[in-house]
Amino acid sequence: MIIAVDVHTHTNISHHAYSTLEENLAAARRKGMEGIAVTNHGPRLGDGAHPWHFSSLKNFKNYVGGVRLLRGAEVNIMDGEGTIDLDDYALAPLEIVIASMHTPCFASGQSEAAVTRAWINVLERNPKVNILGHLGDGRFKCDYAAVLKKVKETGRVVEINHHSFDVRPHSHENCREIALLCKELNIPVVLTTDAHFSDDVGEVENSRCLLDEIAFPDELVLNTSLRKLADYFGLET
Repeated sequence: MIIAVDVHTHTNISHHAYSTLEENLAAARRKGMEGIAVTNHGPRLGDGAHPWHFSSLKNFKNYVGGVRLLRGAEVNIMDGEGTIDLDDYALAPLEIVIASMHTPCFASGQSEAAVTRAWINVLERNPKVNILGHLGDGRFKCDYAAVLKKVKETGRVVEINHHSFDVRPHSHENCREIALLCKELNIPVVLTTDAHFSDDVGEVENSRCLLDEIAFPDELVLNTSLRKLADYFGLET
């Protein structure tokens, strides 16, 4: 399985990422990819981008050097009410919005019920969010069946995050449980890199191997083609 669109990438607009947008685009071109989303962290993370970064993405054309550039963000979930750290103005031009939990913004060690409530509120109260980010992070364990039921009801998707397997505790076993539930419930997923360096764009081997382990249906992976992803999310190609 080859992904055609990497929908979770970061640039050095955040100090803990190391490549420019052009370097990420160039990597995608070299690898024959159809597109990438630029999804820098929201402003409440320590080195997150200013809200103007996101609102100004409206100035980009859809294609840069033949690669579809999807305007996006990885917003931070701030509390149990599902509050995120970008307002409607900053969100307006965005096509891919990943909502994630990061320890500087959402305290780890909360009960599964509290974390579950937060994810469900994100889905109910933030229509621009279309992907749940690194849901398998063991620091934010939740009731996956309840969250995925809401994902299906609202037409959203979850990512299987390649980077998580190296840096977030219990990601393999949790993502396996999530993927099995998605398979059972017929919920689409995206395989993502969470790339913080251009060489990592498009590299999803950890995620791919996990899906192979459980014979996950290829047709439920949205980002194997730009057309498939765009049709699901209602985006221009």
